Amino acid sequence: MPYLFVHFKEKITPDGEQVYFGVSRDGMNWEEVNAGNPILTSTKSEKGCRDIEIVRLHKGGFVIITTDLCIAYRMDENYNVDWKKVNSSGSKRLCMWRTDDLVNFSEQEFIYFGRDDFGCLWAPEVFFDEENEEYLIHWGSTVAEDNFTHMSIYCSTTKDFRSFTEPKLYFTKKNEILDSHITKVGDTYHLFYKNSSDPPMNMHATSKKLYGPFEHDEAFEEYMDKEIPNPGLYEGPTTYTLPDGRWCLMLDFFGCAKEKMGYVPFVSACPGDANFSRADEEFSFPYGFKHGKVIEITDEEYERLKESF
Repeated sequence: MPYLFVHFKEKITPDGEQVYFGVSRDGMNWEEVNAGNPILTSTKSEKGCRDIEIVRLHKGGFVIITTDLCIAYRMDENYNVDWKKVNSSGSKRLCMWRTDDLVNFSEQEFIYFGRDDFGCLWAPEVFFDEENEEYLIHWGSTVAEDNFTHMSIYCSTTKDFRSFTEPKLYFTKKNEILDSHITKVGDTYHLFYKNSSDPPMNMHATSKKLYGPFEHDEAFEEYMDKEIPNPGLYEGPTTYTLPDGRWCLMLDFFGCAKEKMGYVPFVSACPGDANFSRADEEFSFPYGFKHGKVIEITDEEYERLKESF
């Protein structure tokens, strides 16, 4: 059961903030694609790609969506960044590419949701709603109404990635939240997200309905608080099932030098079981994979990627 990991790299040069591929036969030992060089490079708008998302379309083909942003271009001479400015004037649209085979790609496109009051569209993810045969796109944003001071999760739906519904609020709390990841196991929807404060750490909530309400998982919060040093230094959750049936939660660690940042794996007994344990020793990466998405691919797709890049 091969896997594809789409991601970016955290660097002080723009080449890191582009679309990279990693592949694995077992979901644990990863190797670079294209000799560790970008698969896709943004040449328009902010000229960068962060928070890489890929979705396999139910009618065939794939769509890749990213935050339209390059932090390297926004650094001053001392590599400092004005994050308040980023959150009020950063990614106003999302980057998008289409592909039928993961090798040949469309021209770079942009998704505009028809609202100019978003400060920055962070970390887009896509969930396929089988019941309505439509895709739920969700992301983190601040808005002009509160002077870009509070980040919440917003959403829009589409059936074809050409027309989109008017964005609406999906999930919010008193404190800022970001980096939402939604997956469904059985009849339960699992929402993973990052609390920016009170306390700053990744959270888990569940619901029987896609649009909530969601019930907070106290046990997951307790684990994050007691078992993980500096839990506020992790973000960008993504999950997938390993070949042996275990559930893998990847959290993106950013509390170190840029070139050393990357995902840290946690595993549980089976999908839906949020009793995770850290499992660094079972996993290997050729370099730091930053904020991305893991999907299962076929043997044919795996071989094609290996042969084409």
